[in-house]
Amino acid sequence: MLSDQARPVIEATLPVVGENIGAIATRFYEHLFTEHPELLDGTFNRGNQAEGSQQRALAGSVAAFASTLLTRPDRAPDTLLRRIAHKHASLGIRPDQYQVVHDHLMWAVVDVLGDAVTTEVAAAWDEVYWLMANALINQERGLYSARGVRTETVWRPWRVERKIRETADVVTFVVERIDDRLVKTSLPGQYVSVLMPMRDGVRQPRQYSLTRADDGRHRQFAVKRVQGDGKPDGEMSTLLCDTVGVGDVLTLSLPFGDVVLDDAGRPVVFASAGIGVTPMAGMLSHLVAADSGLDITLLHADADEASFALRRQVVSDVLAARNASMHVWYEDGTGSNEPVTGVHAGYMDLSEVTLPDDALYYLCGPIPFMQAVRSALIERGVAPAEIQYEVFGPDLWQADLD
Repeated sequence: MLSDQARPVIEATLPVVGENIGAIATRFYEHLFTEHPELLDGTFNRGNQAEGSQQRALAGSVAAFASTLLTRPDRAPDTLLRRIAHKHASLGIRPDQYQVVHDHLMWAVVDVLGDAVTTEVAAAWDEVYWLMANALINQERGLYSARGVRTETVWRPWRVERKIRETADVVTFVVERIDDRLVKTSLPGQYVSVLMPMRDGVRQPRQYSLTRADDGRHRQFAVKRVQGDGKPDGEMSTLLCDTVGVGDVLTLSLPFGDVVLDDAGRPVVFASAGIGVTPMAGMLSHLVAADSGLDITLLHADADEASFALRRQVVSDVLAARNASMHVWYEDGTGSNEPVTGVHAGYMDLSEVTLPDDALYYLCGPIPFMQAVRSALIERGVAPAEIQYEVFGPDLWQADLD
């Protein structure tokens, strides 16, 4: 909770900080990387920095946290904090790095707002920062402890055993662990960070969903080549798709991620679009490996059948499951009609399918797709708490949902 001294100050200054939080975030990152360029080597995603999504995510998170302290002082934005903590744990973020962030963030606040930042205002926002930072530090400490690792041992070497071409722009990597340290299995729906040097030698991390249940020695993830469409192509996805081959060694983090399959025994509905099928494939694979009898409904939207990544695996798993159905929507309106599949033309339309009662829902895909599906579900009476979603990259949506 905010102190009695800080609360009125935050109430008075939140509007002006909110109006300028984007500029504050931009100046923060500029100053941080000028003083600590090493943080761009192995910690921060410079692609997200270049397009501004990391700045917008930071701005939204801080503003949402401060607003929650005022409007709901008895409840922290748990979903927001949990999502950030899992991402940080997958990067091996250390507690001492929060002091570095604090110093540069407070510098940016003063740089943007100038004389408006009195000693009283600075102290109040300092309090907000450390409430958020300490909540994250505690969650991350718990995540590391649960995995039995320290921040420096989050990373492990894995050798590429297979490289499978899924579509024209999606490749699956099957990797095998090459050391003898115990590896705990992933939870269904989690991701790993992949860390590798770019062409200029600077190491970059990217997160990829695990697409198949672990077997004790292998993990599997899929990479979609990021096309720049007038901007630079994705450097990590290009290197993985073009230059990494069988026998090469990759550095992977332990699995993390807060969007995991609930074990409540209720029906599950997976709704995905494009490469958003990857965490759904992972959760479905876990259910099949466990011989689950759950009622499973898989809904997927794509441009056409040839663009449907992991299609063979997903169809095979739906057929192997004891109680599963599947519907796909192709924008071009064509596609083969497997016995378990209803093929629909155009964009996903939930009015075309019957959904199970009392189901849990998992969404993944472009944010506009997830917003549309979530709205349609709520209109059908599904409680927002029963809908989880995964975002690839900085979460620019969460601040509006928690």
